Amino acid sequence: MITVHHLNNSRSQRVLWLLEELGLPYEVKRYERDAKTSLAPPELRAVHPLGKSPVITEGPLTVAESGAILEYLVDRHGGGRLKPTAEQDLLHYRYFLHFAEGSAMPPLVMKLVFNKIKRSPMPFFVKPIAKGIADKVLGGFVQPNIDNQLKFLEAELAARPWFAGAEFSAADVQMSFPLEAAAARGGSLEGFPKIRAFLDRIHARPAYQRALQRGGPYDLMS
Repeated sequence: MITVHHLNNSRSQRVLWLLEELGLPYEVKRYERDAKTSLAPPELRAVHPLGKSPVITEGPLTVAESGAILEYLVDRHGGGRLKPTAEQDLLHYRYFLHFAEGSAMPPLVMKLVFNKIKRSPMPFFVKPIAKGIADKVLGGFVQPNIDNQLKFLEAELAARPWFAGAEFSAADVQMSFPLEAAAARGGSLEGFPKIRAFLDRIHARPAYQRALQRGGPYDLMS
C-alpha cells in the first residue's frame, strides 16, 4: 500500500491528485505545519532525514521530492497512462517535471520570504531599512522573474492545450503547484488567460476534487 505523508498546504497535495488520476489505492498520514513558523513538524524526520513533504512510502521504499514521486508512480503504477510516448511530447513532459521546482518555484518562494520579512516584528528604527531592502529585491529581481516565467508559460499553453502536448499528463500535475502559488502570491493573472484557463480546467477535474477531499484544506495564501 502506498502511504502519502501529507503536509497541509503543501506540494504533497498534487501527489494525492496524481494517485486519484491513476485510480490507485493509498493511505494518507497527515502532518500539520507549526502555526507560528509554518514549518513541517519534527515527526516527518522519522520518515525522511530532511523532514519535509511530500514523501511517500511503499513497502520498504521511501521516495521524496515531488518530481521523483510523480515519475515513480507513473512509471511503476501508471501502465502507460499520464506519460506521452511521442518524442517531442516526452521532451516537454520531462522538461516541465523539472521546470516546476527547478525554475518556477524559487522566485515564488523568495517572494513569500521577503514579504514575510516586511511584515515581521522588528525594532522601529530597523524596519524602514529592512522594508527598503526587501522592496528593492522584490521589485528589481523577484517580480520581474515571476513575470517573465508567466509570459513563457502563457506562450507554452498557447502552443498546445497541455504542458506536454495534446493530452493531460503528470507534467500538468507537477505544474499545478507553481501556477497556483503564482496566482496566490505572484500577483494577478490578468493578462494570462491561458494560465487562468489551465487552472480552471484542472480544478474542475473530478480527480482533483477527490484529492482535495482526501487532503483537507488547501490554502496557498497561508
